[in-house]
Amino acid sequence: MKVGLLTREYPPDVYGGAGVHVEFLARELHSLTDLEVHCWAGSEDSAPAREARDEGVIRHRAAPGLDGANDALRTFSVDLSMAAALDGCELVHSHTWYANLAGHLAKLLHGVPHVVTAHSLEPLRPWKAEQLGGGYALSGWAERTAIEAADAVVAVSRGMRDDILACYPALDPARVRVIHNGIDTRLYRPDHGTAVLERIGLDPERPFVLFVGRITRQKGVPHLLRAARALDPGAQLVLCAGAPDTPEIGREFRELVEELGRTRDGVHWIPEMLPRPEVIQLLTHATVFVCPSVYEPLGIVNLEAMACGTAVVASAVGGIPEVVDDGGTGLLVPYDERHPEAFESGLTEALNRVLDEPESAARMGAAGRERAVSDFGWDRVARRTFELYEELLK
Repeated sequence: MKVGLLTREYPPDVYGGAGVHVEFLARELHSLTDLEVHCWAGSEDSAPAREARDEGVIRHRAAPGLDGANDALRTFSVDLSMAAALDGCELVHSHTWYANLAGHLAKLLHGVPHVVTAHSLEPLRPWKAEQLGGGYALSGWAERTAIEAADAVVAVSRGMRDDILACYPALDPARVRVIHNGIDTRLYRPDHGTAVLERIGLDPERPFVLFVGRITRQKGVPHLLRAARALDPGAQLVLCAGAPDTPEIGREFRELVEELGRTRDGVHWIPEMLPRPEVIQLLTHATVFVCPSVYEPLGIVNLEAMACGTAVVASAVGGIPEVVDDGGTGLLVPYDERHPEAFESGLTEALNRVLDEPESAARMGAAGRERAVSDFGWDRVARRTFELYEELLK
């Protein structure tokens, strides 16, 4: 069976949860099927479209005539390149709206089944209009067209399945399968070294709260920064936050960080993307990891923290409650967009509770590691995905 896996992100250009998912799913699928990955070319790739190749990986770039055009149009040109290159594949599997149209076109052009994994949904991310302008209507159209015509849609959580069916009621529920995201617990495991902490300048005698993620409306970082105003003054706050969606949210984030820094010490902002081993060391040493997302189909980053043995405080949205066991591996905070102040005070209360009870935090961290190992292995994810492929090709 030859499978075309379609994605925007692929190593070394991985910046979000969908990219992490594809990276590790591809690694496991290689042992199960003949896999060919089609992804976007990185900025370092100088070859023309469809000529930037690794073994088993074909990197595509936007049409040069669209330089400076709306990002959605440039995305569609990459999708056209992918669809043309998929001749010979028996099945195609796309991830995110950036590649969904390529999968849909390949289905029509080559007559093969198309699987869509939904990592997020455009109708539930209205703030993307701030980033894409009129392109947001195009991204929504591409996602809807692909999902409603797909032979199977993979939801990364039960909550995500409910969202898919609510957003796209024309979709047959029987075609929507839940296959949770995974975590490589051999890679994500406690690292008790201290070189990264020392370089950042963290005080080893003080606990710290850690956030890792992009600066987007979805990740809820402004809520976290406002909640941190009342954080235990003895705690440090480490923000591994970069790649703002827009200059506006980047400025808002910077202003909130500067304001927080005027009222308390121990605020450390790391704007660049750290290598994975350095993130793992920070996750290991954090007293608590915080995920203040206002929308999160699953939240791989919570699994990463749990696999490193760290307690998690997260918003109770999307698929997060399927990962974080409230009171067992961390604490969940209700989110209601109509009452942001209540959410922020809830974050403060939950974070301070974990900081005040280090023994409880350690127990939650140990339970999180155990849960990550037992329930979220990538081998299981890949096996269930491959079984879905086999079913569609019968």
